[in-house]
Amino acid sequence: MDYYGLMSRSLRSTTQALFLCAFFLSAGSSLAAPSEAERSELNAELFYQLLLSDLSLQNDDPVSAFSLMLDAARKAHDPRLYERAVELALRARDANGALNAANAWQRAYPKSPDADRYLLQLLIGLNRVEETGLPLQRSLANIPAAQRAVAITQLARLFSRATNKKLAADILEKYLQPDLRNTHFAAPAWAAVGQLRLLADDKAAALSAAQKGAQAQPEFEEVAQLALNLWDFQTATVQSLLKPYFSGKPSAEMRMAYVRKLLDTQAYGDALSQLELLCSEKPTFADAWLLRGSIELEKKMYAGAEKSLLVYLALNPESPASATDAETGTMARGVVQTYFLLSQIAEIKKDFKEAQAYLARIKSAPDAAKIQLRRALLLGKQGQWDEARTLIRNLPETQADDSRFKINAELQLLREHHQDRQAYRLITEALQRFPGDPDFTYELAMSADKLGRSGEMEKILRALIAAKPDYYAAYNALGYALADRNTQLIEARTLINKALEFAPNDPFILDSLAWLEFRSGNLPLALSILEKAFQARPDAEIAAHLGEVHWSLNQREQAQRIWKQGLELNRDNETLKSTIRRLPGKL
Repeated sequence: MDYYGLMSRSLRSTTQALFLCAFFLSAGSSLAAPSEAERSELNAELFYQLLLSDLSLQNDDPVSAFSLMLDAARKAHDPRLYERAVELALRARDANGALNAANAWQRAYPKSPDADRYLLQLLIGLNRVEETGLPLQRSLANIPAAQRAVAITQLARLFSRATNKKLAADILEKYLQPDLRNTHFAAPAWAAVGQLRLLADDKAAALSAAQKGAQAQPEFEEVAQLALNLWDFQTATVQSLLKPYFSGKPSAEMRMAYVRKLLDTQAYGDALSQLELLCSEKPTFADAWLLRGSIELEKKMYAGAEKSLLVYLALNPESPASATDAETGTMARGVVQTYFLLSQIAEIKKDFKEAQAYLARIKSAPDAAKIQLRRALLLGKQGQWDEARTLIRNLPETQADDSRFKINAELQLLREHHQDRQAYRLITEALQRFPGDPDFTYELAMSADKLGRSGEMEKILRALIAAKPDYYAAYNALGYALADRNTQLIEARTLINKALEFAPNDPFILDSLAWLEFRSGNLPLALSILEKAFQARPDAEIAAHLGEVHWSLNQREQAQRIWKQGLELNRDNETLKSTIRRLPGKL
């Protein structure tokens, strides 16, 4: 008979509790234990004690409730009452009392996994992690093989709450030694140890644990997760470690996490390959299609991008993201993003009507300004330049960054229409409103360069580097300018290498480095770097340089092929057009 559960359900008022208590006391009766194994007796005195504990709790006296319950647990020798005593102590914010109750429970039931679980949680919560060895050892001894991998992972999460992460990792590794040497459990054990080592900021030990776990069981997800968490520590080593895992059948979530890491390092080709696998393995995983379409668009794969984005829309109809969004008529963010991207593709195809139609389908109040900007740019593409500029300037300014947004939007419009003097004037005015702004300062340097004021550009960039040493675009721009003028090549190398420290895989910085190697006479190296950059980011400017290096190596057919690709990407790119005009070949 579950007498405590019966009490909890039945005693709804003090009057009723006292009535039942009086009944049992007057009867002088006792109830037999639920079973001989539990050895629990519900006599009148014990029942009265449980009632008083329950009444104390109802009267906001958890301290008395705990004391009475722990005494009852000892008398009744019942694990349920011990557990209730622990819970009451915690309610009374008496962690030490809860620990005493858990210890009493464990002494009464030495093989109770629940008692040891409470002991571990309390000791860790009390920052007494050094005392967890015995309950941890007992817990591990009681875990059946079928549940062992999951239990080890849960123990790692429990120990991750310890304040002293290094000590927690040391203790867990010490008592997991049998599992670390066991073929079947080495992977979860090393993953558990590695996660704690990582939390203790010992990345080298964490990576070693990940390597040992992968060696034991390369398909184990927690090992792969640990490796992903070490991506920024040793990217190349981690990538090598992860290859066997991702050549198998990882979960969709893990493959997406891997894709995001690849994108962080601008490895767009590898990221796209992983997304293609994911879309094949799990074609209903909508987010993969959206991300795939975004990368395909970035890589100028317009037909593929359009197809991927339409698949995403088919999997995500025009529904709001939440009940609140339904009231405001706002679409889910992914759907909004998809319509923007489809509008961009239509614009590239010169189908301005379709581009405007996609924008018209977007229902998102926070994106109103962005929608208007896209409409303005589309008007500019159709030659309605004055109307486009007016549309941008008439955008309302409701947030702090709206004015900056409008300046950048108008600047983009002016640049696309080669209005270089007006762009320079706009940025000069912007810096009067936002003095010292690094982004506007950089844009002023680029505008000066467009107007042929190379000295002014160099002066602005040097001042920007001095004021904001982590603004790596300035290092790259100045380094490229020096290399392009074939002057101060030593300084140009220093500047470009500095930019690469901040963004080692940025295709445009790699393009600058390659152009420097070309100017320095290192043509094979320049070719190798440019091929890597163009593969990562097909771009007309990179195509111009890559074609010229091919041409200089007397590889004329390859040069013409690359230039054709560049023209398909952007027929209006000035660098590409001037390169083709300057060299004696004909396309």
